[in-house]
Amino acid sequence: MTGNPIPQLGFGQILDKLDTLNQQLGFVAYTDGSKTKMDILFITAALMAGTAGLPHVIVRFFTVPKVRDARSSAGWALLFIAILYTAAPAVATFVRTNLIETVSNQPYAAMPQWFSTWEEAKLITFEDKNGDGNIQYLANKEQNELTVDRDIMVLANPEIAGLPGWVIGLVAAGGLAAALSTAAGLLLVISSAVAHDLLKSAILPTISEKGELWAARIAAGVAVVLAGILGIYPPGFVAEVVAFAFGLAASSFFPAIILGIFDKRTNMIGAVAGMIVGILFTAAYIIAYKGVFIEPIFENQPDNWLFGISPEGIGTVGMLINVVVTVVISRLTAAPPAHVQQMIEEIRIPRGAGQAQDH
Repeated sequence: MTGNPIPQLGFGQILDKLDTLNQQLGFVAYTDGSKTKMDILFITAALMAGTAGLPHVIVRFFTVPKVRDARSSAGWALLFIAILYTAAPAVATFVRTNLIETVSNQPYAAMPQWFSTWEEAKLITFEDKNGDGNIQYLANKEQNELTVDRDIMVLANPEIAGLPGWVIGLVAAGGLAAALSTAAGLLLVISSAVAHDLLKSAILPTISEKGELWAARIAAGVAVVLAGILGIYPPGFVAEVVAFAFGLAASSFFPAIILGIFDKRTNMIGAVAGMIVGILFTAAYIIAYKGVFIEPIFENQPDNWLFGISPEGIGTVGMLINVVVTVVISRLTAAPPAHVQQMIEEIRIPRGAGQAQDH
């Protein structure tokens, strides 16, 4: 048994079919959703701004020899990111449909190899409560016999759909490559930010190159340990954790980048204050409702959310707070030096800027 792909149906028909399957099993209709349109809007905005503000994405554009190449690579990155985000809802729909059709009310003995593989990894569990040998996948917790970890669905989907082995290999390789490239980029940013931007440029200007190197290594080591702990004790499943990370990036880096380019009056004090306030607000909100290293303070229910915005979308609010704080503090403090403002003016010129100059 290799699953039941349904290529002859249109996407709208698949949604109708999925709604029917969910309701037959006691779940709510798939298209009903559990979030308001405003919350979805804030989550989407946080994902978009977070992508633009992620430091390990930004540093990639500095690895090319020309400004034109950096702009071109940024354009291609945005194109593929747009394809990824646009395709995600369709992938989720197909995953859910294939899973239900493959396992619901089917004999456990007839399950395909992928089921046994994920079962051995303890990410799928089956308990035959009624002893009939069939899998009852139901919304009723007392009758439900199947538990599926949501984190496996993207990797398991090609197997569930019965796709060729090379497609499954591509998905697995893509996931591994994404994890490694993200980890490498973030470690590079963290180590250089702590060693050079924080210590060398602000706290200890006299630090030696050897001391700077050791600071970078220690920062990278601490980051690895912290990431490992969060991996063992995550605040949510993968999609939630990604949304939190992008929300934190949106509430901290993105406003500083945009205002730093388009508002010559933005200064270091304003940008730093805005980033601190934005990320603290967003992190505190996520911790209060999801609990990271501590028990949640508030019940994670729509009625308890601020303005009805979930922890996954609160990064947009943090971003707006960041913008306000940055603009206000920048206006209340000294303007950036003239040469910095001139550099920003030159950055704005899209073409014909000539060779890059030192500032």
